Amino acid sequence: MSGVHRIFGAEPSPYSVKVRSYFRYKAIPHEWIPRDSTTESEYRKVAKLPLIPAVATPAGEGLQDSTPILERIEAEFPEPAIHPEDPATAFLSALLEEFGDEWGNKWMFHYRWAREVDQLSASERIARAMLPQLSGDELARAAAGVRERMVARVWFVGSSAATAPLIEGSYRDAIGILETHLARRPYLFGGRPAFGDFGLACQLYECWTDPTPGALLRERAPRVTAWVERMLAPKAEGPFEDREALLPTLLPLLERQVGRLFLPWSDANARAIAAGSETFSVELDGKTWTQKPQKYHAKSLAELRRRHAAVPDRTALDPILERSGCLRWLRAGT
Repeated sequence: MSGVHRIFGAEPSPYSVKVRSYFRYKAIPHEWIPRDSTTESEYRKVAKLPLIPAVATPAGEGLQDSTPILERIEAEFPEPAIHPEDPATAFLSALLEEFGDEWGNKWMFHYRWAREVDQLSASERIARAMLPQLSGDELARAAAGVRERMVARVWFVGSSAATAPLIEGSYRDAIGILETHLARRPYLFGGRPAFGDFGLACQLYECWTDPTPGALLRERAPRVTAWVERMLAPKAEGPFEDREALLPTLLPLLERQVGRLFLPWSDANARAIAAGSETFSVELDGKTWTQKPQKYHAKSLAELRRRHAAVPDRTALDPILERSGCLRWLRAGT
């Protein structure tokens, strides 16, 4: 189809859902193609790495990695914009996009594979998505293989018996903060979705589909649940909100989640990569977090710091970042 982007993804993949949500919001002609056994050969023509999502442009170019995909397509389809005009607000949105991608993913991945009820639910859905032709015993065996493989990979996001209380406490705190923030607006930055909405909502969507974190969302955060549902096919309902109106309920998220947990973790990870360390430990909110470092996260922190340094006038921005405990981490290494 001429002029149509093709998105290869999967419903259990937060980054796939993120890209699909963006294309729906921008009303960009696209085709959603589940990556499964029937589309694998087509997918491989597009993807350089065995990761989803992968987007094939109408010109035949293959794009991967959800954040660069959104940035690339935004340059071609600038309206309706996902970046507020106010530079300070735009950076806060980018900060929350990164927070969602990297820290929100810890919530999702941990909850999905920490308990048997969630393991069984997710492994069957993933197996069914990958191998739609299977049923009965064959599907059960495939799901068991998915479960075994993924439970063994929880170390990738730092999930362990030691870090589980911190991850789950962070999740409960975050949805509580968001419940208050979303009481007066449909999206994080006002009447329309911003960059930060796409990065965070997709992780919470996956939590919503899993038994344990989904029950917490529905019981404790009905407004957050409604936002997650809204973000599946978001629409502009009004303008971006004034920064000062957002801050009273947005600052707690920046302070308690981004400045106190995510950025200190991200900085420690980047330092471990630079030092060539096999593992690293960092104190987060009075608790010790230990995991293997991840190269991608170090690169994304460097990009976030570059973005901060590129804000032409940080007179309004840096006091917010200082107040929330974020500024020191964004200046580190620069």
